[in-house]
Amino acid sequence: MPPVEKWNPPLSGDLDMRIARDGTWFYLGSPITRPGMVKLFSSILKREGDAFFLVTPVEKWRISVEDAPFVATDFDVSGTGEDQVLTFHTHVGDTAVAGPDHPLRVTHDPETEEPAPYIMVRAGLEALIDRKSFYRLVDLGTRTTVDGKAWFGVWSSGQFFPILPAEALP
Repeated sequence: MPPVEKWNPPLSGDLDMRIARDGTWFYLGSPITRPGMVKLFSSILKREGDAFFLVTPVEKWRISVEDAPFVATDFDVSGTGEDQVLTFHTHVGDTAVAGPDHPLRVTHDPETEEPAPYIMVRAGLEALIDRKSFYRLVDLGTRTTVDGKAWFGVWSSGQFFPILPAEALP
């Protein structure tokens, strides 16, 4: 990966590029259909606060991201219980082992209560975990107590990641 975290050129402007919630990249309103181009652009993506940029050592272009810039499309499981390790794979070829450096988090839509699960991939860039993978993740879930509160969640790399309060389960 290019060392984008070390590149801090001045802002060049806004680029008509957008990453949709499903991970599709658009340029000038049209989808970028070449996977190699998407992978290249994803390798120079940087997040600063709530803004996303494509950066090189001399240019910095702001782009729009609807949700998370990546989508985790699958994961592998090794071990069980607290020794379980979950390795996620994104649509652009990144992998992230859920743990202290790559935490999982789940938000819930305040109106619909629909969950939105994420994993940190790199340098502030998250992947939305796709629905089929989230269902598999829930199948691995267990109840445990964290800070005196019962939670339903998953273990990976010795760390527990809450999905929802245990009392919310049927």
